[in-house]
Amino acid sequence: MAKKDKPDPEMVALINWCTEVEGFLVAGGATLDQAQEHIEEQVEWFTDLFYDGLTPEEAAKEALNG
Repeated sequence: MAKKDKPDPEMVALINWCTEVEGFLVAGGATLDQAQEHIEEQVEWFTDLFYDGLTPEEAAKEALNG
């Protein structure tokens, strides 16, 4: 039986954070597909915001106002 790799807790936190950002983008008027596509296209920028300590709501506001 193969050993299962445990997910990196930091990566899990980033994914969960992006999922929350997605919800705020949708609440701000984007469709779910638009929000997901934007996060995927700007993944490095969103990752920087995550590590800069922005909340998901703050990151979504930056994305919607930028």
